[in-house]
Amino acid sequence: MKSRIKLLTAATMLAGVAVSSASAQELVLGEFGGSFADNVKACYIDVFEKETGATVVTKFANSAQQAAAIRATAGQSDMDVVFADDAFAVQMANEGLLVTLDRAKLGNAPEIIDGAWGKDDAYVAAMLGSTTIIYNKDKITTPPTSWNDLFDEAYKGRVTIGDISGTTGWQFLAAVNKMAGGSLDDITPGIEKIKPLAKDAVLLYTQADQVVSLFERGEIDIAVWYPDRAGVQIGNGLPLAVAYPKEGAVGIRPSIMIPKGTEQEDLALKFIDTVLDADNQKCFSERQFIGSVNKNVSLSDAVSAVVPTGEALDDMMFLDPSEMATKLPEWTRRWQREVLR
Repeated sequence: MKSRIKLLTAATMLAGVAVSSASAQELVLGEFGGSFADNVKACYIDVFEKETGATVVTKFANSAQQAAAIRATAGQSDMDVVFADDAFAVQMANEGLLVTLDRAKLGNAPEIIDGAWGKDDAYVAAMLGSTTIIYNKDKITTPPTSWNDLFDEAYKGRVTIGDISGTTGWQFLAAVNKMAGGSLDDITPGIEKIKPLAKDAVLLYTQADQVVSLFERGEIDIAVWYPDRAGVQIGNGLPLAVAYPKEGAVGIRPSIMIPKGTEQEDLALKFIDTVLDADNQKCFSERQFIGSVNKNVSLSDAVSAVVPTGEALDDMMFLDPSEMATKLPEWTRRWQREVLR
């Protein structure tokens, strides 16, 4: 059984060094890697550690991997608080793996938009993102306008898309399937359309930041990716641009939740409250180029130019996380059986 509270060592006690119990607390955070992790540390972890004296230990994985880890240790998770996209949060909630969030212990709860809360407060969205098209503007001078542009012969062997184990993978499948005439109950049109693209893709990535190195090495010109990750890399000097397809990008609600089995529920709630704070939300949105869920946050022009606004926001497709939670297992089986064959 893991140790949640670090005990004072005998040496420390003998030396008479005073260490408060609060400063010895440890919180294990499951989160995404890359720039996401860098900015979570800068905007949330550093603030939380300063305010509580606790230490945050991080474990990196995508949403599917986080859900699998929590499922494998059902009721005895080795993580205290976890980031995962809402479709996976719904799966875990339906399986009884999550702690109900006590809004009375979240001082920032009244400032959060209503649509951010999961059913029965099993989780809360921490930010608003999307799956869309990112391209190298030095290589592609005419901006893409449709998901269909990814299938252009000109980009054959210069494309990357996400594997279905990641959010962009199944969201791209949903978008292409709808464009091809399918429905959430019938993804055959989408599977058939994606097969050749997946075969010719440079990589079916499983971690979002794998795309960064592909663009850096000049191995791809266009990708199905996240505007927030692209915004960070634009700031780092990569010649990337964001295109929102006319059929609509797919909305994402990266969420935060507490797995059952934690011995640090109150500390986990304090971390979530830190994440929901307006100043900390603004910090993260400005660094990560992603939308905020706190109603009191206003974004800079630079960030507003990357996140979906206006017509692009109106056209965005938001999939019901409860429905997707029931669909994804079969979609994953078909992807592995038919797309990866």
